[in-house]
Amino acid sequence: MTNAPRARVARRPVHGVLLLDKPIGLSSNQALQKAKWLLRAEKAGHTGTLDPLATGVLPLCFGAATKFSQMHLDADKVYEATLHLGVKTSTADAEGDVLSERPVQVSVEDIERVVRQFTGAIRQVPPMHSALKKDGKALYEYARAGVEVEREARDVTIYALRVVEMPTHENPQVLKIAVRCSKGTYIRTLGEDIGEALGCGAHLSALRRTQTGDFGQARCVSLQALEAMTDAQRLALLLPVDALLEGHQRVTLESDSAGRFLSGVRRRGDWLDAERIAVYAKAPFALLGTGHVKAGELIPGRLLSPLDIAEVQAQQDALTAAVITN
Repeated sequence: MTNAPRARVARRPVHGVLLLDKPIGLSSNQALQKAKWLLRAEKAGHTGTLDPLATGVLPLCFGAATKFSQMHLDADKVYEATLHLGVKTSTADAEGDVLSERPVQVSVEDIERVVRQFTGAIRQVPPMHSALKKDGKALYEYARAGVEVEREARDVTIYALRVVEMPTHENPQVLKIAVRCSKGTYIRTLGEDIGEALGCGAHLSALRRTQTGDFGQARCVSLQALEAMTDAQRLALLLPVDALLEGHQRVTLESDSAGRFLSGVRRRGDWLDAERIAVYAKAPFALLGTGHVKAGELIPGRLLSPLDIAEVQAQQDALTAAVITN
């Protein structure tokens, strides 16, 4: 007996940012594809990967928002991590093979010392089991083949490192921490380095991202909740495209200047120099794209197309009409 063919999903233009609470076990791309299918979206991307074993905040970009997804890669991140002390693994997490086991004899003072040691500017050697590329090939591909390649240490910043749960008599191998860090920080490596500094070794047994940039877990939706929603409810969850442009100064242009700017033409004005500008048309009010100001010139950066702008407006009009109707 053959299975019935799966019905084709009619794709459509969808624009905005969905804050997904990624479940454990799915890669970032698998989670993205599920959300994309549920929204019937034509175009989608994410703002940086989250390990399959990690859960938490994963901003997904649809339509016009994909043009600005790279800007969010630089955002600071906040994680809650559970370290399993005394056991070192090949991947620095629970998926790897056990490499060594050592007794755990750490005091509160030891942990407080290590917290201070790993707060601030530190250097990390990226793990072999990571998506970082060497000669065009991801490090995890070398690792799967049993090959270890040399990696350069990188500078990262741990802005805050706080102990959430100390090891106890009942759970002497469990240490939970909360970390606020710069982009490019590997929490698995941090956990492993903390274990070495404590003299017992460690690996990550659980990891949750609670915030990325201005996006926190309280605003996220799970895939399970998304599946249970109506189409209109899913669309209503989308944040506007310019949610990715927090921290950008705003410049609003009259219609004639807006049209020229959208064509890639620089505009002159009495603006102060600024690296990050979000540019809008005044009437009808709409995001045009990004740019920067230098010596009184507004210089175009990433621009939306006229079709993007029209579709974003149509989507907003449809949502407004649905709210009025209900």
